[in-house]
Amino acid sequence: MSDAVRYDVDGAVATITLNRPDAMNAFDLGMKEALPEVLKSAAQDVAVRAVVLTGAGRGFCVGQDLKEHADLLAANDPRPLRTVTDHFNPIVTLLASMPKPVVAAVNGPAAGAGASLAFACDFRVAAETAKFSMAFTAIGLVPDSGASWTLQRLVGYPRAMQMLLSPEPVPAAQALEWGLVTTVVATDECLGAAQGLAAALASGPTRAYALTKKALIAAATSDLPAALELEAELQAQAGQTRDHINAVQSFVNKQRPVFEGR
Repeated sequence: MSDAVRYDVDGAVATITLNRPDAMNAFDLGMKEALPEVLKSAAQDVAVRAVVLTGAGRGFCVGQDLKEHADLLAANDPRPLRTVTDHFNPIVTLLASMPKPVVAAVNGPAAGAGASLAFACDFRVAAETAKFSMAFTAIGLVPDSGASWTLQRLVGYPRAMQMLLSPEPVPAAQALEWGLVTTVVATDECLGAAQGLAAALASGPTRAYALTKKALIAAATSDLPAALELEAELQAQAGQTRDHINAVQSFVNKQRPVFEGR
């Protein structure tokens, strides 16, 4: 596994750290190839019930490593023009479809594809020094890594358009006001706060969380009859889980339920 991405498990929480701090965790080829494998490991590990995504050092992730990108373009290497399809799309799909909650600990600047990764997570805990910059049009590109889909669902069309066309970053306080982040904390508390939220989620009915995520993603692009049909299907699945059966019995017995994620 590449040193560009760290993977640590503490109890039921996996912390994935983008680890190129000298480059503000910009995506080079090594990181783009390593991150999907780490995300798959987190998804498949039954002992892991929640995931934290963060960056090493002062930044969360500033997107594509433009120096590497420029060097490859100058060499007529075709890989830069395929990187959205080959790398960023699979990464965002793995994050959005992760069958357990994902918390982004946005410990500093998040730009371009880096910001898009945070938007694909279920929760965003932002450091007070964090800021979000959709840097695509500044270099003559269009949004990728799902930003055209996630951003307008988080903040609405007008604010999404403002962020995508303006070079001005959105600071953490404004991001909180807009609903772009879940909470804002002191910079040195960001990772701990995100891991605390993840640990609380990990103690819950994580199988039900996974089915809820599936319902929300589908409903975002479906009509009401289709959403109702999927809800009924997923509810039937949830109703057969040990968590549901045990929780109902605990309620009857006036006890606090203990969830196992099964």
